[in-house]
Amino acid sequence: MSRTQGSRAELTGPRIRAAALRLFARHGFAAVSMRQIAAEVGVQAGTLYSYTPDKQSLLASLMEGHMEELLEALAALPAGGTPTEQLERFTRHHIRFHAARPEAVFVAYMELHSLEPDNFARIEALRGRYEDALQQILEDGCATGAFALPDTKLTTLALIAMLTGVNTWFREGGRLDLDGIEAIYWQLVQKAVAAPDTARAPR
Repeated sequence: MSRTQGSRAELTGPRIRAAALRLFARHGFAAVSMRQIAAEVGVQAGTLYSYTPDKQSLLASLMEGHMEELLEALAALPAGGTPTEQLERFTRHHIRFHAARPEAVFVAYMELHSLEPDNFARIEALRGRYEDALQQILEDGCATGAFALPDTKLTTLALIAMLTGVNTWFREGGRLDLDGIEAIYWQLVQKAVAAPDTARAPR
């Protein structure tokens, strides 16, 4: 029997993922059922199991996809430069990447506790790779005397938390645009690492 029109994998799969992401961000993973996701997409509940084994697998896949996209975008940034220049690129990248994906960011950070152990370990490994990239920049800065930090690992976690926090309040059309927010946060990051005061005008 042929598939129902409009339920082809290349169309329905992404729609299921998008619907699940919206619902998980809006209501929380525990409160959302597979039946609700199916209704959001406009398919029968049984159709979902052609694209994902269960709700847990769907959550893990969404979080894994988000982290892989984040790592790919980080790898695409220009290489080289001083630790201060690298730190500025990381700061601006983190803010802009996350601001464009508020639902994915919310789910990625707030639903970690909902992951089963194997899925949690996989997502944590991806998060660790991203954190390691920032920690390496901080260690290089300390080695050259550009930064002065008592603990680069703790500073890494603190900076990521600060930068990700922009998503909790930033809204398009607010008092500051994203360029202005990036510039201010870059100044805050420089002060946090005791980097020279080389803040640039918003780009």
